Amino acid sequence: MKIRTGLGYDVHQLKDGADFWLGGIKVDHTKGSVGHSDADVLIHVICDALLGAANMRDIGYHFSDTDAQYKGIDSKILLKEVVKLITEAGWTIGNIDSTICLQKPKINPVIPNMKKCLAEVMDIPEEDISIKATTTEKLGFVGKEAGVSALASVLIQKI
Repeated sequence: MKIRTGLGYDVHQLKDGADFWLGGIKVDHTKGSVGHSDADVLIHVICDALLGAANMRDIGYHFSDTDAQYKGIDSKILLKEVVKLITEAGWTIGNIDSTICLQKPKINPVIPNMKKCLAEVMDIPEEDISIKATTTEKLGFVGKEAGVSALASVLIQKI
C-alpha cells in the first residue's frame, strides 16, 4: 500500500463585522476572516494538505484568488472539488489532524459541529478528523486578535 502525508498552513486577517467561517460553519464572533473566498482558514489548510500529499500543487493553483468566479465562494465547495481531484488521481483520505490558532472566541464548543460538517463534505467518518484549538498566549498577530492561523496534516492512501 502506498501512503503519503501532506501539510497545510494558512493565515487570514480578522476584521470587525465580517462573517467568521471556520470548518464549514459560521462561528458567532464580532470579527471574521478576510479573504477572496469566505476565508475559512481551516478548510483552506485541509485543501492544501490534501493537494500537497497528492503532489497536486496548492489551493491557489487550483482556485486563484484573482479569479472572479471564486470571489466569496463557500470553501466547502472548494474542499469537495479537492477531494474529487485526489480521488480521481487514485487517493483516499486516511486521516486529518488540524490545529486552529485563535485567541478569541473559544471554539472548543463548536468543534463537534465542524467535524460533522467536514465529514459530510469529504464523505469520510468523523473519527478520521481531528480538530484542535490553541491560543498564542496573547502573543503575535493571533494573540492581538488581528488574525487567525491554522495547520493541517493529512494521510492519504493509494486506492
